[in-house]
Amino acid sequence: MAILGIDEVGRGPLAGPLVVGAVILPDPWPEWVGELKDSKKLSIKKREKLADLVSKEATVGLGWVMVDELDQVGISEALRLATRRAVEEVQKAKTPFSQIVIDGKVNFLSGTALEKYVSTKVKADNLIKEVSAASVVAKRARDHYMYEIGAKFPGYGFEQHVGYGTAKHLAEIQELGICPEHRKSFEPIKTMVGFDRDGDGIKDVVKNTTEIGAKGESAVCEYLKTLGHEIVTRNFKTKMCEVDIVSIKNNSIYFTEVKYRKSDLVGGGLAAITKDKLKKMEFAAEVFLKARPKYQKFNPILAAAEVTGDYEVKNWFSIN
Repeated sequence: MAILGIDEVGRGPLAGPLVVGAVILPDPWPEWVGELKDSKKLSIKKREKLADLVSKEATVGLGWVMVDELDQVGISEALRLATRRAVEEVQKAKTPFSQIVIDGKVNFLSGTALEKYVSTKVKADNLIKEVSAASVVAKRARDHYMYEIGAKFPGYGFEQHVGYGTAKHLAEIQELGICPEHRKSFEPIKTMVGFDRDGDGIKDVVKNTTEIGAKGESAVCEYLKTLGHEIVTRNFKTKMCEVDIVSIKNNSIYFTEVKYRKSDLVGGGLAAITKDKLKKMEFAAEVFLKARPKYQKFNPILAAAEVTGDYEVKNWFSIN
């Protein structure tokens, strides 16, 4: 009886879907089966040719988990979902099989009626032809999807890196912000946008600060509210920089850096806002606005606040 081979593509990228391929090869094997191997070891031209042959002559299922769903359920659950969806597609063809081989160490069909037929094998995508075939069709399907979104979201280079975290891709994220195809639950994007998996997408979260810092920031928030500000978030942070408080008033959005000093007799904390710090605040503000289009209509203003030991706001003003 035949083997059902299973492999995933897209576990690690910063953008795009996860795709799992499931394949039962024809019996007897056609001659081209001998050319199958791990999709990453094939040229694009060869992979395209083999993917066409597999799709036409074998029984193929593809399981997709798109970015929004992946962010909500996490990568482990996404792998299980995509695997089961791919197998369900194969089962519709009613092609018989007696064994299932999954690339890697995890049985993503655990807990299903098919669990007992599964064996896992590291590097099966280069050792078991059915798994190689699954790798090839999944890779081709996902790559073509990424080529399409490359045209839809120009500037990121999706057609070259297909969503993986290359140096160019990371540089483009810093320059352009993120697009809807980016995985907000993956670092460094998770830190950039303050993602929290709470069922409704992006959520601004307060990081763990020292008790003193947190109280100082709370005091500034209350002070800004008395001036008519609406607090958008606290402790917005990217991998390279951060801003303590983001607030809006009228047509402006304010990015406030909070500085603390123990007493009025000790030197001003605002002296710590150097030119380098100012550049980092500007950069963090740009990233914040690019990741949140709804705030781009506001006029951005950098600001600073000084808080003394009794958590009294002594000074707050714009610095750009």
